[in-house]
Amino acid sequence: MRDAFAPALRNRPTSPAHLSPERWIIHLFSSQAAASGGVVRRKSADVERIVGWPRFRQELSKRGYRAVINAGQVVIFCNKEPVRIFE
Repeated sequence: MRDAFAPALRNRPTSPAHLSPERWIIHLFSSQAAASGGVVRRKSADVERIVGWPRFRQELSKRGYRAVINAGQVVIFCNKEPVRIFE
């Protein structure tokens, strides 16, 4: 079964050799915005290509963070506050 957060990608490129999933995660969650409890944004294609959705969701869960996906972007809330969506 496909991950509910995973967009369908064709001809998925591999990640660069110098950018391991571990380095990408460290870079993401050590950013100034993440460290201060803010919001960071990444392309959903990069999440899938570099770390994969299961690992990404595991990292979010480990930290107690939440994320939303819209228009090919993942918005990560780097805090444990509730997320409310207004429509």
